[in-house]
Amino acid sequence: MNASAGEREPGIPLDNAKEEVSGPTCTGESSKHDSAVCAGNSEIKSRAVVKYSAAPPPTSYALLQEQTDLKLPPANWLRENPQLGSAGTTVLGSSSKSKPFSSFGMAYEFLDCIGDDVDVVSDSENIKKLLKIPYSKSHVSMAVHRVGRTLLLDELDIQELFMRSSQTGDWTWLKEFYQRLMDQKWQRKKKSKEHWYQKAILSKFLYYSINGDGAAEPVPNNPNEREVEEENEAEEFSSSWPTAFTSTASDTEESDAPKQESVSMDSKFALGQVTSVHKEQNLPMLFNEGENSQGLRNDFVRNIMWTFEDIHMLVGSNMPIFGGGRYPAVSLRLRDNNKPINILTGIDYWLDNLMCNVPELVMCFHVNGIVQKYEMIKTEEIPHLENSTFSTRVVKDIAQNILSFLKSNCTKEGHTYWLFKASGSDIVKLYDLTTLCEEAEEEKCQNPFTLPVAVLLYRVASNLMLKARQNRKHYGTIRTLLLNCVKLLDQERHPQIIASAHYMLSELFQLDEPPGEDGGESLRGGGSEDSYSDEDREEEELTEDSDENGSYSSCCSPHDDSKAVAVIRSVWELSVPEKYKSTHQIRPSSAFPVSQDKEERCRHVLSYVLKGLKAVDGTIKRESDLPAADPNTPIPLKYEDRSAIGACAAEQGISLLLERARLLQADHPTRSGMIPGSWQHRMKLQLFLKASKAYYVLSDAATNLLKYGRALRYIKLSLQCYDAYCSVSGTLHPQVLQFHSQCLSLCGDIQLMLAQNANNRAAYLEEYSYQTKEDQEILHSLHRESSCQAFNMAADLAMDPEYQLFVSSKCYEAAYELLVSEALKDHASDQLAQVLKRLGNIHNEMGVYYMNQAAAMQTEKEVKKSVSVVEQEMWKKSFAFFEKGMKNFGAIEDSTNTALLLCNTGRLMRICAQAHCALSSDQSRGEFSPEEALYYNKAIDYYSRAIKSLKSRDNHSAVWDSVIWELSTTYFTLATLLQDYAPLSRKAQEQIEREVTEAMMKSLKYCDLQTESARQPLYQYRAATIHHRLASMYHSCVRNQVGDEHLRKQHRSLAELHYSKAVSLFLSLKDAPCELLRTLLERVAFAEFTMAGQSSNAAKLKSLTGAVEIMTETRHAFQLIQKELLEEQTELSEPDPAESAACPDVAAGLASGLNLQEVMKLIAVFEPSFSFLLLQLIKLMTTMKRKPSNKDEELLKTYKNVYSKLLRAEKNTPLHSRVELHIELLQQLTPQTGSDDTGTDS
Repeated sequence: MNASAGEREPGIPLDNAKEEVSGPTCTGESSKHDSAVCAGNSEIKSRAVVKYSAAPPPTSYALLQEQTDLKLPPANWLRENPQLGSAGTTVLGSSSKSKPFSSFGMAYEFLDCIGDDVDVVSDSENIKKLLKIPYSKSHVSMAVHRVGRTLLLDELDIQELFMRSSQTGDWTWLKEFYQRLMDQKWQRKKKSKEHWYQKAILSKFLYYSINGDGAAEPVPNNPNEREVEEENEAEEFSSSWPTAFTSTASDTEESDAPKQESVSMDSKFALGQVTSVHKEQNLPMLFNEGENSQGLRNDFVRNIMWTFEDIHMLVGSNMPIFGGGRYPAVSLRLRDNNKPINILTGIDYWLDNLMCNVPELVMCFHVNGIVQKYEMIKTEEIPHLENSTFSTRVVKDIAQNILSFLKSNCTKEGHTYWLFKASGSDIVKLYDLTTLCEEAEEEKCQNPFTLPVAVLLYRVASNLMLKARQNRKHYGTIRTLLLNCVKLLDQERHPQIIASAHYMLSELFQLDEPPGEDGGESLRGGGSEDSYSDEDREEEELTEDSDENGSYSSCCSPHDDSKAVAVIRSVWELSVPEKYKSTHQIRPSSAFPVSQDKEERCRHVLSYVLKGLKAVDGTIKRESDLPAADPNTPIPLKYEDRSAIGACAAEQGISLLLERARLLQADHPTRSGMIPGSWQHRMKLQLFLKASKAYYVLSDAATNLLKYGRALRYIKLSLQCYDAYCSVSGTLHPQVLQFHSQCLSLCGDIQLMLAQNANNRAAYLEEYSYQTKEDQEILHSLHRESSCQAFNMAADLAMDPEYQLFVSSKCYEAAYELLVSEALKDHASDQLAQVLKRLGNIHNEMGVYYMNQAAAMQTEKEVKKSVSVVEQEMWKKSFAFFEKGMKNFGAIEDSTNTALLLCNTGRLMRICAQAHCALSSDQSRGEFSPEEALYYNKAIDYYSRAIKSLKSRDNHSAVWDSVIWELSTTYFTLATLLQDYAPLSRKAQEQIEREVTEAMMKSLKYCDLQTESARQPLYQYRAATIHHRLASMYHSCVRNQVGDEHLRKQHRSLAELHYSKAVSLFLSLKDAPCELLRTLLERVAFAEFTMAGQSSNAAKLKSLTGAVEIMTETRHAFQLIQKELLEEQTELSEPDPAESAACPDVAAGLASGLNLQEVMKLIAVFEPSFSFLLLQLIKLMTTMKRKPSNKDEELLKTYKNVYSKLLRAEKNTPLHSRVELHIELLQQLTPQTGSDDTGTDS
């Protein structure tokens, strides 16, 4: 009911506007929505909220004077008046006959209420008829439909239905069934003249009661009055069944005009909110209004959300409401003073007032049309009127029992149920007309409710779909609604709804996010196709009391009840509190098929897309159709070996990658002959794009599983879908272009992976060639619109890694070009960064590929000769790609990857340096060339830039360590080559020594000896080697230098320093005995050389003693050699049976840890050197003039003993015996040489 004028917000007209305010209640407090109606000691809870009202605010009624003759028509009679609504155009007044689809008209307008919030949608007249069943002998015939938890009730006038079917031949099966079911004598009674007389004076009374300008004076009676009454009588007898379910355009416009403002755009579901449509934009209408509403409209003056106890109902009412009296709203009734009010009339008046929240009833009494008096009755007093006393609690019980009965038995969505009670009968039966229709043998058995039900299911699903964007718990419900919708419709007659429903089904499966993102349970909102449940409603659970609910069974006489779904044996059972409870746990599974497996979800999507495409393709007729393709014949996905294709041809092919990104003309003709802008055109666009996305996700999933052949097949299908989309699309939305960029990026990733995994080529080819029947059928549908050749070059399986890398780079470049194009320059900065990173990576990969090619050429050369042109080309290509990669990473400020590319460029420079190695005339290594020096210095420069790019080790420790190692290695190699192949023809010895020292010290600087890592032993070994080499160099300088004594002294001290550091580092390594031995022997030789230049015996003795002390340190090296020899011997003595035949090879393999030849050489140097030292010591000590001390005598004795054993040793004894002897001899010397030596040995 409408609020009073003082309560409305200013500027909101009540005409054609939805209201969420309720009218005043019985207490007169209009702010409250609930009203309690007293009935004895009990209360009935009732609440009414007006959802929509076409009536103006109620105005006070005109109080007619006594003796007013209502038989005389007023001047304004039958003129349209908003105060009376539809009662103003008919003599039927407020008891206007319900139309057969009135509930659908309301449901279409209030989609938000359907499926969950509301229990019943119906005309108020139908509600009253149901609640009066136990009191009334009249027949009841209603159609019942379920949509979710909501039941839609409509009057089903069987007689009228049969009148129509006699012309069309439909429903013969039902007519026969009905004749068997019904007593043949029963016929609809013709209305008496008295009936029409009472209707006419009621209509005149209402017109008389209009206050203000619309009020009319009585006019004298005239002969035309009877004609008017006859017209009205004719109108009553005219069929109210819709003539057809397709309305003309004018009908549609007329039906929608009054409700234009009230129809929410949210109820008009778009063909999915895909990337081509902004979420904020209003969604386009799926059908034209003619098909959408089926000519059905909401004809009620007001729609009310009525809560009666715990039952929520959306009711339509045409009852005229007036203002006046103590309350702002009253209903007017006209009664014959000679006839008492009976119980049926009392329930009628009471329910009307409750539904419209009218607190008071004004009764006008007349005798033979002459007004006698008025009486004011409060709504809560109506149940207690004389002769019409009834219990409101019983009415409440009737309502709850009927709802429970219907909800328990009308379980299948989309089915038409028929609730029927014959006139004078106490038995109420429920039939499933849909099932009866399916069982009928005749072909032409159409259910007129099928299409309105299907459209409603579709529209409720569409409305929920919009909510599902925020809350995915609706998905199960939506799926059930759509599957039931599709099940009801014939694809040939309604392809548009079927295609749209399948598209929406495909939209339910989220492709771009993990299924458990907002909790697995939130997705479980519906399940089986036919049924529905709501876990919140405990009262709908199964009851265990079978006796109490026994009346549901169809166990009456077989003749009557064999076809009935359920039967109420006596209408008086409905008056028993809680006699009927829901015995059907509706939709118990509540399961939406959500799979954690991406491939399964995508397959669901593609199956729905294919069904949608088939529905669309079936409607497109073309004059010049393509040759019919057999869906069972696979369309080959070609692969080619592209090794022979030049870059020029490939460049031409790649240009197609970007061609599809350009905007096309808006109205270009499609290949299949579709009209741009038609529903087929719009639908195909969405389905192609959805298929493209599904294949993209499949490809991505296959890539993660390392199934690169399958991934390439899927990305090819995705690009083919996109190609077809471009063929029919007039313009490409930025988000579609963005998605295309993602596809190209993924294609680039896959081609790169294929290039890197060339060993599995046969397996990839097998994966690539496989095709499902579904994929074939989708491809055939795509070929109706496009040749699908635009992206073949990008997605074909090539056999040449170089070509695959090239294609990968071109895919990334095309993706980048799209992202920086005019259409996308303001979108997707994150995606641009990703593509730039991929571009940098592929340029690095190509640089590395060509660098490795160049290195392989160098290795394969049998004879070193000058650099070939092919090698130089490889260097140039590699360098150019590294430069591009650095530019890409620089654009996104990726310092780590920039450092890696600089490091790779440094490596390339070293390869160039190695290629420029100078050769002498006998093909041996020549002097260190200037070209080598140039490239090594360039390499150093790139490594230094890499370190500068990283700034510190904290940014990326692994990359930092790698770059530092490479830089140290480069300095070391440069110094080693300078030292070993000194360019003496170009530079002075001193300059070379300075350069070597400088390079060695820089290499040493980058040797990280402190940080514990896998490279630490390598750094220690390198540092030891550097010290050894520097010591050797200074040793050589001291030997060869003539002249400057100060410089000689400096070099001598530097040699000593580096020898001692080298020995210390080699000792700590534990696995470099040969290097340690060599260093010590060189150090001994350096001591010998120092002694040779001394003249005094004392100085010589001191030098010799020092040399012997150094020699004793070799004991540690010999112990390491002995340990390794023993380990090898043990392993050789117990060879593996499988390897026993290859004993020599095993020995060689085991000896690989120790270079025996090197050991033999070093021992050959050690023995004479040791002998010489001992001999010189013995000579000096025996020829000394001063008297020897006891200690000296002991030493001399030891020296002689060791020297003797050394001389007597057999030269041909096994190596391990000789090593053992040396350890023994050195051990004898160790305790004699003082405390310092023992420290060194340890």
